[in-house]
Amino acid sequence: MRAPIAAPYGTWRSPITADLIVGQTISLGQIALDGDDAYWIEGRPSEGGRYTLIRLRDGAYQEITPAPFNVRTRVHEYGGGAYLVHRGTVYFSNFDDQRLYRVAESGTPMPITPETGARLRYADAMMDAQRRRLICVREDHTGSREPVNTLVAVHYDGDEYGGTTLAGGYDFYAAPRLSPDGTRLAWLAWNHPNMPWDGTELWLAEVGAGGTLSNPRRVAGGERESIFQPEWSPDGVLHFVSDRSGWWNLYRWRDGEIQALHSMEAEFGEPQWTFGQRTYAFITPTLIACAYAQDGIERLGLLDTETGAWREIASPYTAISGLCADGKQLIFNAGAPDQFAAIVQLDIASGAFTTLKRASDLQIDPGYISIGQPITFPTTGGLSAHAFFYPPYNCDYVAPEGERPPLLVMSHGGPTGATTNALNLKVQFWTSRGIAVLDVNYGGSTGYGRAYRERLNSQWGIVDVDDCVNGARYLVQQGLVDGERLMISGGSAGGYTTLCALTFRDTFKAGASYYGVSDAEALARDTHKFESRYLDRLIGPYPEQRERYVQRSPVHFADRINVPLILLQGLEDVIVPPSQSEAMFAAARAKGLPTAYLTFEGEQHGFRKAKNIKRALEAELYFYGRVFGFTPADPIAPIKIENMD
Repeated sequence: MRAPIAAPYGTWRSPITADLIVGQTISLGQIALDGDDAYWIEGRPSEGGRYTLIRLRDGAYQEITPAPFNVRTRVHEYGGGAYLVHRGTVYFSNFDDQRLYRVAESGTPMPITPETGARLRYADAMMDAQRRRLICVREDHTGSREPVNTLVAVHYDGDEYGGTTLAGGYDFYAAPRLSPDGTRLAWLAWNHPNMPWDGTELWLAEVGAGGTLSNPRRVAGGERESIFQPEWSPDGVLHFVSDRSGWWNLYRWRDGEIQALHSMEAEFGEPQWTFGQRTYAFITPTLIACAYAQDGIERLGLLDTETGAWREIASPYTAISGLCADGKQLIFNAGAPDQFAAIVQLDIASGAFTTLKRASDLQIDPGYISIGQPITFPTTGGLSAHAFFYPPYNCDYVAPEGERPPLLVMSHGGPTGATTNALNLKVQFWTSRGIAVLDVNYGGSTGYGRAYRERLNSQWGIVDVDDCVNGARYLVQQGLVDGERLMISGGSAGGYTTLCALTFRDTFKAGASYYGVSDAEALARDTHKFESRYLDRLIGPYPEQRERYVQRSPVHFADRINVPLILLQGLEDVIVPPSQSEAMFAAARAKGLPTAYLTFEGEQHGFRKAKNIKRALEAELYFYGRVFGFTPADPIAPIKIENMD
């Protein structure tokens, strides 16, 4: 066995290349069970980021939606809940035209809603077989004002009107769920300025023979209570997740009363950025399989709703979502620190796990994998914050004696969201080259209770930045990283945290912003409906608190930045428009800072095309190499760096 080579951090050669990441890895999402068949969505960077539906039947995989179909809805822009399957027939939303399509067994997809130029959009559909229709969320962009969201019924053989309204009047709707006997419909609704993790309402109505709703009433939720995933048990009892205790826990509504099922300082819910999220599923009418987060790690458990018996299911997974079940099996999305994301089946009787599909069939030597270590560190105000620390790791190399590694701090998007320590090749891309990574669950992140989530209220651009800064300083104090080579990177809201950290603090020596917010005021004025009032909670009501927006916007204080900056931006992004990155680039360039700006045609909020993901990742590495004076082992096409080249 060859002895490791001594080489400076950042110069190590790694088998985890950008080509490997984009060329042989897919994303996996939205699972469904239909009889003995399992379905899921695969996102394929090699096909321009297209999402396609796969069926597993008798051990064989079949693609149900061939190219050019793209199973993705634009409701709320983030989508989710893009398909439904019922007795072998699939109904799905196609990205390009946003029409609903029907495809029968081995058939050709046929549209069932009219052509509207993507102005009518559908999501989160469920089957109402008795009345030959789908019930779903519709987002109507046909008017000149804010889009209108409603619950609608769409005839499943074809609906020339694009749906009949069942419920309206709220700004947002989600999760229509019909009782097993078809007589009651439950759903979620909420209004501006709330986001679904702030406060939602759970509604219930009777469904008449003609399909109309009667006697609608709110049974749970409100302005300060977030309800997640209403679900009917097989015997017709309504269940849901609520954070009324300060934690997203399980409840049921029975005989007109709300009953707590299992009180626990753990999160059984998630921030509802997309439709169709599922953290629990019924094995039997009284046995529920649950995914829950505790201390940043996601776990599995079984709850008997009659006896209250609870037990954790031992598993190797630390990221678990999308649960579906029948009487004998549980299927879910799973991730682990040393395994690729996968669709996994759990046999309830034996407790055996079986992998149905991996995000990649690559076999990566564990000698190149750094395992994320959960850490808790002190932060501003005598509080603690959380993160995962990944030390550099590559079995072929060691650093010269006395050298400490550079550190890349990552701030996740959202900002309401969380990171896990499940295997992420984009993290391993850095660690296997000799760059340490700190992936921060700053105050405002989910997975640690409502109080932790609300730390960011009115404090966006402050608390998140403090936590990233204090996490980096903590590692420097521990002697684990080089305090003169601290970098920060993030996308979307994480890009905003990056820009704020570089503007208002002096800890980091370089940074990368992916489609990040530089002008909070511009974002408040110019973004899509779902997030149009998000900043009311994070910063303050606009325009009443306009001065606060100005003070939190890096673009107005670019003269304070004294370190190099790279910006990467999709040109079709409607969530954070290109003007945001362009303004920051112009300001940094005018000041004479080394700065680069890369744009990507055809990309929206988040990069999905393989060539663009590759280019962005390599460009960031190239940029840091130029800034800190190390030469990556990879052959990388140069990028233009203003005020340096």
